[in-house]
Amino acid sequence: MHNPIQQAIESRSSTTLFDPNRELPDEIVTSLVEQATRAPSAYNFQNWRFIAVRSAEAKARLKNVAYGQQQVVDAAVTFIICGTLAAHEQLAHMLKPVVVAGIMDEPMADGWVAQASRAHADNPQLQRDEAIRSASLAAMTLMLAAKGMGLATGPMIGFDMERLSQEFALTDNDIPAIIVTVGYPMADNWPQKPRRPVQEILEWV
Repeated sequence: MHNPIQQAIESRSSTTLFDPNRELPDEIVTSLVEQATRAPSAYNFQNWRFIAVRSAEAKARLKNVAYGQQQVVDAAVTFIICGTLAAHEQLAHMLKPVVVAGIMDEPMADGWVAQASRAHADNPQLQRDEAIRSASLAAMTLMLAAKGMGLATGPMIGFDMERLSQEFALTDNDIPAIIVTVGYPMADNWPQKPRRPVQEILEWV
């Protein structure tokens, strides 16, 4: 028998047709983001930011920079999930609750901050890579959380990054990595597409 997580993974599909008449309450939107932040991030950077696009006015602006794709309007909410550059600059703050919880002591936390600063401070490519990684992990976690709530999702990279950043007043440290539509599906969405056989992609060493 499949466990609930396996069932969610194997049944999740990318949805494009949403019921435009069904909304999500604030507490569901908040819960989705809270669960998304349980995703891992290097050094516990938590280098992500979520913009919940839900009003008709904001949806229209998002559609305009997402090449006219209707699902960003029909979905109950669309999340703009950003990765954050220069995450090492906030790491000491991020690790304070970890120290308070007794998971690590202050000398270890200080060591992490020093190590992260050495690796990231003068390496914009690493900062960007880490931002995209963290945002992507958070996006997948959010999609599985939504599936567990009986909701449908659709990850999208079809948007003009520069125009989106301007339209939603993103900072220079915000990289819009992906947008994820969330809501209730209409009929005629595709099921999950077949995947490549494991033997084609798995190497044993």
